[in-house]
Amino acid sequence: MSENLDLVGSICAAWASGDFSSVEWADPEIEYVVADGVQPGRWKGVTGMVERWREGLDAFEDNRVEADDYRELDDERVLVLLHRSGRGKISGLELGQVENQGAGLFHIRHGRVIRYVVYFARDRALADLGLKE
Repeated sequence: MSENLDLVGSICAAWASGDFSSVEWADPEIEYVVADGVQPGRWKGVTGMVERWREGLDAFEDNRVEADDYRELDDERVLVLLHRSGRGKISGLELGQVENQGAGLFHIRHGRVIRYVVYFARDRALADLGLKE
């Protein structure tokens, strides 16, 4: 397994246990992109990424992001096909009851994630990258 896959695997292992506290893997100037969903946008730097994360995480209890598959696309990019679980704090809605299969695209340089793109729709990620399920 490559260093990039090891790095992304360690990030995803923490997220699968509900631990979103570490950002040591992120370059200080990381570009965080939400490509689709209800609030797409771009944020720059660890602080911007963390603020956006908090908004999303605060709406749910028992958040988990679990990897279904890892694909090393080239020397700098790893695509993770993933699914989310959790329960809306106000609605009580389980994420498993709605579309929860997404993807994360990690751009890595010198052992740090310099860009992270979140896709809430897995098929959109695959289409953007010219890949198949």
